Amino acid sequence: MNQSALFTDYYELTMAQGYWTHGLDTKAVFDVFFRRQPFKGGFSVFAGLDPLLETLQSFRFSTGDLAWLESQDGFKPEFLRYLADFRFSGEVYAVPEGEIVFPQEPLLRIHAGLIEAQIIEGLVLNTINFQSLIATKSARVAMAAKGKNIMEFGLRRAQGQDGAMSASRAAYIGGAFSTSNALAAKELGIPAMGTMAHSWVMAFKTELESFEAYAELYPDSTTLLIDTFDTLDSGLPNAIRVGKKLAAAGKRFGVRLDSGDIDYLSRKVRQGLDAAGLKDAYIVVSNELDEDIIETLVSEGAPVDVWGVGTHLVTGGNEASFTGVYKLAAVQRNGVLEPTMKFSDNPEKSTNPGIKELYRLYDEAGSAVADVMMLAGEKLEAGKMTTFHHPSLDTRRFSWAPCGTIQPLLGKVMEDGHRIAAAPSMAELRSRRMESMRSFDHTFLRFLNPHIYKVAISDNLRALKLDFVEKYRGSRTVAP
Repeated sequence: MNQSALFTDYYELTMAQGYWTHGLDTKAVFDVFFRRQPFKGGFSVFAGLDPLLETLQSFRFSTGDLAWLESQDGFKPEFLRYLADFRFSGEVYAVPEGEIVFPQEPLLRIHAGLIEAQIIEGLVLNTINFQSLIATKSARVAMAAKGKNIMEFGLRRAQGQDGAMSASRAAYIGGAFSTSNALAAKELGIPAMGTMAHSWVMAFKTELESFEAYAELYPDSTTLLIDTFDTLDSGLPNAIRVGKKLAAAGKRFGVRLDSGDIDYLSRKVRQGLDAAGLKDAYIVVSNELDEDIIETLVSEGAPVDVWGVGTHLVTGGNEASFTGVYKLAAVQRNGVLEPTMKFSDNPEKSTNPGIKELYRLYDEAGSAVADVMMLAGEKLEAGKMTTFHHPSLDTRRFSWAPCGTIQPLLGKVMEDGHRIAAAPSMAELRSRRMESMRSFDHTFLRFLNPHIYKVAISDNLRALKLDFVEKYRGSRTVAP
């Protein structure tokens, strides 16, 4: 099924008609990058690439779309006929999905006609920004849990159906072990998990009866919600009673806490289960959790085995959005792709001009040292001392003789509007994220005051950027 190409900002269409009218539908290169780490953290997880590629292949204007544009009275019939045959036919280079990434570096590089590249901007950023935000949040939650399972169940708090599906996908890549979203589990191959709601307990005459009925139905996956009435005086004793029957049949079960003082209650519940001989029973905890709460509870030794995280995982919690942007890096003039650059009084918002490659440098032990942006065609030589510069053109720099792996991060994933490789499985994407994180020292990943990972530009890219700055300064005039 085709995706409507009206899923774009309106000004993309007005600009597209302007390019078409003035004969500017020439070759162009756009970069996708982000400006700062979310959650005041030191890393991000790149996600959303596979669904983006799938959608790009079917991005079309339907007859109804064109009729609506015609009704806006601003679009010429000839341009609408052009849009009737619109499809994305360009090339996409991208960092592998699941990779750990950093500000300023290109996550995607789009090569296409100016009109095509402009129209897909909204789709690209919408897909990449949201899923990268949620994957990063999920990775942080998983880190806080220190090896304990994370169950994502934010469907009912997500922003609409697409938001819920995208969040479940990204959360699994980032570190969640399972999802409560049945459709996401089916469509994406994510393990499905669930317990019960308070309504189940209240639907029966007694709490014990509800527990017994559930255990009879699902003896191999029983998790009892014990805080409907009184966690310690009612829920726990009834769960122990049912749990002993399950244990006698060789079955393992768990209990879930969804309210109250999690630290205090989890300890009391653990004591009660152990005293009853149910030492292999597990404890699931939920209720407005995030990485900070989980990290605190884990550090204090709360005996929790599974963390159920919903709202703050699938919405991004206290971070509203990922700061990804889409900027023109080169455009064809007189048959040649010429570098372009956006200027800003804020150096961090000035772009890096030209067609760029991105490399990750590792030391001999396999730890990531720095990511380096270089102009296309430049090469890094192993063992040669090289100076790299801060992207903002300040005086910060470092020198390094590459002694380990030099990993190119941007690879071609789409040609002539078609993806060139089969989609990786969700398990493969999740594994890539874990492998990528293992290559970074923990100081770059910690929550509090993370060490800033080096992202740098080459001598040639710095020289090009400085040349643009000098030309811009020389071209400015002061009004009398």
